[in-house]
Amino acid sequence: DLDGSHLVFMHSLPQLCKMANLRILVGVKRVIDYAVKIRVKPDSSGVVTDGVKHSMNPFCEIAMEEAVRLKEKKLAKEIIAVSCGPTQAQETIRTALAMGADRGVHVEVTGKEYENMTPLHVSKILAKLATDQEANLIILGKQSIDGDNNQTGQMTAALLDWPQATFASELTKENDHLKVVREIDGGLETIKVTLPAVITADLRLNEPRYATLPNIMKAKKKKIAKHKAADFGVDLASTVKVVSVEDPPVRQAGQKVESTEELVAKLKESGVI
Repeated sequence: DLDGSHLVFMHSLPQLCKMANLRILVGVKRVIDYAVKIRVKPDSSGVVTDGVKHSMNPFCEIAMEEAVRLKEKKLAKEIIAVSCGPTQAQETIRTALAMGADRGVHVEVTGKEYENMTPLHVSKILAKLATDQEANLIILGKQSIDGDNNQTGQMTAALLDWPQATFASELTKENDHLKVVREIDGGLETIKVTLPAVITADLRLNEPRYATLPNIMKAKKKKIAKHKAADFGVDLASTVKVVSVEDPPVRQAGQKVESTEELVAKLKESGVI
């Protein structure tokens, strides 16, 4: 005895099941903590990282939070946290597991290879991993606060030939697609993307949760698979060479003037006008 409401339910069930079967891949990068004052190495080859506090990239935290919220809404079945880097990157993965990821993947990259690693290398690894893990949604931070490249999400989507929605400030599910509000120079843009897709998280997408002590303890028991870049057929040889890293110039102190005439005189004196 089917009435209208039952018919609607049966019609929407395949779409609901499709969305509930999401396997989400989330990139979590280990970076120097945002509160740390950056120091350039004496030889100008890079920045000092030894003995410096590191944490998860803030935009990666937002990406992870959004994935967890999708799972809490019964729209995803599994969240996989991925990080490329030295052994310490496992700490970042553990943080993601404590936030709500189900398992982790650590692609170990050390020494000069890690220093020379580019967004294209990471994109190739993520694309291969997404295929191997049968993921149908990748959520990344829009950029990392160390390199500020803002390239990995876009290149990953290109390598996979998936739709992309970058700079996301709002993400909602509508039937068999995702509606994404993007932050652009002129304001906000709303787009719809079909799955599989790549999303990059902007600052206002959400406010990440703090991991609770019980979840931190549970995270210690969750699995982290270990790989090398070569396992995904990725050659880490770099085509980019850093010539020099320097501190920004020290800003000079301002001057107060008493009149417009004095201001004009000062500007002429300094050669501005």
